[in-house]
Amino acid sequence: MGKRIAAATKEVESGKLYTLEEATALSKKCATAKFDETIELHVRLGVDPKQADQQVRGTVVLPHGLGKAKKVAVVARGEKQKEASAAGADIVGGDDLIDQISKGFLEFDVLVATPDMMKDLSKLGKVLGPRGLMPNPKSGTVAIELGKAVKELKAGRVEYKVDDYGIIHVPVGKASFEAQKIIGNAKAVLEAVIKAKPSSSKGTYMMSVTLSSSMGPGISVDPNQKF
Repeated sequence: MGKRIAAATKEVESGKLYTLEEATALSKKCATAKFDETIELHVRLGVDPKQADQQVRGTVVLPHGLGKAKKVAVVARGEKQKEASAAGADIVGGDDLIDQISKGFLEFDVLVATPDMMKDLSKLGKVLGPRGLMPNPKSGTVAIELGKAVKELKAGRVEYKVDDYGIIHVPVGKASFEAQKIIGNAKAVLEAVIKAKPSSSKGTYMMSVTLSSSMGPGISVDPNQKF
């Protein structure tokens, strides 16, 4: 453990459950790397990810964004291309854009497509899949309402999805953000996750909540506090 990380770890009281406000202030204090660290929220849920009816996945628009607008590419045809452009999409195309992607063009952060384009896009699974760029209805990137989808993504929409260990990992801001912006983003995610509780999930749902900066220690947040 380096001196910087060791010093940051000493700031966190072992076994203590902090309020979200306290954890936010502490995560900012512990973000001492030479770059603007991302503040991350980690939520362990009382679900069995192996069960199809206990998958927890969705999207949420962070009220204060993530500090950097995503570069959004859209694959559509006709009037839908105009709708996407009007909403602020950075790259818009149809078969021509699919051809570019097949040749290695990946200069975008997120790819959105209309349902009718998915048959052709599915052929690029080996290119888009490993990079997490394949449009998916569950992540809101396969959409008929392109204008709405593009605007939400540009405004700071993020996807949350429970992993194989029952944990959700979501970025909620940068260390340079004002504390209230990080808190607002974290609350938006937590509220969305609570609403997404599967009806088949029994017992304690929110097992633990942790906040941390990219290079900092995990700070335990009281999962029973009102978010």
